[in-house]
Amino acid sequence: MPEDIHPHLWSRISNEITNGTFAVTKEIYNELVHLSGQIGTCIQTNEASMVLEIGVGSWNWNHYLSIVSDLRSRYHSVISEYNGNRKGTVGLNDVSIVALAKALGYPVISMESISFQPSAAKIRIPGLCGLEGVVHHNFNAFLRNEGITI
Repeated sequence: MPEDIHPHLWSRISNEITNGTFAVTKEIYNELVHLSGQIGTCIQTNEASMVLEIGVGSWNWNHYLSIVSDLRSRYHSVISEYNGNRKGTVGLNDVSIVALAKALGYPVISMESISFQPSAAKIRIPGLCGLEGVVHHNFNAFLRNEGITI
């Protein structure tokens, strides 16, 4: 959804970022800063309100670390980096964002399809969320859930 065609939408998303609606790990933030335009600039400007660092702030990062450790152990067979960088499955960054959502009780927003069924060799973010009891939204579901319309 290009910014020049949907400026109201991206303005609302920028407001949500500025208001601290989103929480990400440093690894996910490092992926997001590559977005261009107004939204990329907004993300860069609001790093402090988005990124939750281990050992910084009042959030329960010890709980997060225990969840990350547990997920890495239980899903070792489907994590890309542990399996020759297998394509079409979760990576460590994906596991970290699901762990963060689980620790905070927040949903995960991704562009991945919920229709992909997990297998013994591959899993995607929505599948991992489902197995861990974490709500997953694609971008459109997030917009509906937040009442953001164009």
